[in-house]
Amino acid sequence: MIATTNKPQLTVPGPPSSPLFGNLIQMFKFVDDSISLSRQLFQNYGSVVSLLAGGGTNIYSPHLNCPGTVLAYGADIVREVTSKHDIYHKCPLTRDLYRKRNNSLRTQPFQHFLVGLFGVNGGEHRQHRQLLMPAFHKQRIESYRDDMVALTDSELDRLKVGEEVDILELMRRLTMRIATKTLFGKDFSEEGDTFTRLLKQVGAQMGNPALSLLPFDFPGLPFHRLLNSVGELDQELRNVIQRKRAQGIDGGDVLSMLIQARDAESGVTLTDDELLGHVGVIYVAGHDTSANALTWTLFLLSQHPEIAADLLDELDSVLHGEAPTLEQLQQLPLLERVIKESMRVLSPVPWNGRVISQATSLGGYDLPEGTEVFVSIYQTHHSPEIYSQPERFHPQRWETIEPTMYEYNPFSAGSRICIGAGFAMMEIKIILAMLLMRYRLQLINKNPIHPKGLIVMSPRNGLPMLVYQQDRQFAQGVGGVRGSVREMVDLPQL
Repeated sequence: MIATTNKPQLTVPGPPSSPLFGNLIQMFKFVDDSISLSRQLFQNYGSVVSLLAGGGTNIYSPHLNCPGTVLAYGADIVREVTSKHDIYHKCPLTRDLYRKRNNSLRTQPFQHFLVGLFGVNGGEHRQHRQLLMPAFHKQRIESYRDDMVALTDSELDRLKVGEEVDILELMRRLTMRIATKTLFGKDFSEEGDTFTRLLKQVGAQMGNPALSLLPFDFPGLPFHRLLNSVGELDQELRNVIQRKRAQGIDGGDVLSMLIQARDAESGVTLTDDELLGHVGVIYVAGHDTSANALTWTLFLLSQHPEIAADLLDELDSVLHGEAPTLEQLQQLPLLERVIKESMRVLSPVPWNGRVISQATSLGGYDLPEGTEVFVSIYQTHHSPEIYSQPERFHPQRWETIEPTMYEYNPFSAGSRICIGAGFAMMEIKIILAMLLMRYRLQLINKNPIHPKGLIVMSPRNGLPMLVYQQDRQFAQGVGGVRGSVREMVDLPQL
């Protein structure tokens, strides 16, 4: 915990604060549409910029002494931040809620809720990551292939030709089912039980801006309702852990393996609280991130008919309408390029947030201890010095380029690279292959498409599409896209 109480001013350039509302307007703008705001700031001030001149903002850090928020991008910045682990610390995804973890008995679940690997640094992070690694070994990940196929089949069977579907919600439901099955060994969504209800409930409540404005545990207030839901979810998860501990076997799921994980040298195992933190983060990372990557990929394919046609040719020639085997997944180079390019152009995780544990410099600017730094994965992926025509969706570029992990890092980089990256790529490939061979999804231009989000980037109003049997009429529904997404990727004209 950073203990400094003074808040030195940032010397990094940035826009002045509002004379009437101080830093609140800029913080709200960033949380609401971080991509558009940061793009403008980078254009005005360069590759390292303060959210507000002098600082005074706090978006991510749970520490009270945060001097301000610095945004930065570029391969050199990524290398600096992801390599100096003792300086650039991660923090729990709950942000200011983590600060309230010791306020009362009801806030105690915030000590571990969505903490996991994000809440440990230094030697503790290395030890925890070592304990988690076997659960994400290549062989272990590949053992989940059959579950992914079965659950994808189950969701595709529910689709009806001619119906309108919100693809974002469909992908969230499918990846949630895959996450719960592989993580806990049970498809909770089959029964629509308490666990599934609580997961959705907590997810929705966490996004309520009133939590920061009215952080009081009084009946009727959003914070009170969130504490109720988190407490109930915490107990449900503890019950699952207790049952699996009692069984004492590796049931093939991630949680079973984590319960049995033991440090080879010290004999240390994960406590129940640590397990709760890890499974929560693994669930979120393995669910929402993949859902958004799938959603944006399907959107891009809907607007690039030649690429969609070429991809279907590859899928048909290798798979012949069947779900891909592990061997066949390696025989689909265009599928991999499409996914990599989609995650470059519309990064499902647009930012890599860190908090500085000691004074340092970044991009030529001195940063005081406690400063929060957001490294823009999105903006780095749109650097013209790395990628020619960066706003163009061009999967073929991956035939000739090999960017470093600092130039292309949808799963972060360095020793904190996403532990579930291999899992996510296999999941996305299987779902896309099975869906595209069976159906053609045609974009409905109901609402403007405005990407939003800080931890993950989603279309603000979902992504409605019409479901057709795969008829190869890829030119249908192309064009007419409105919204800020047009500033992020080259699309057919209106």
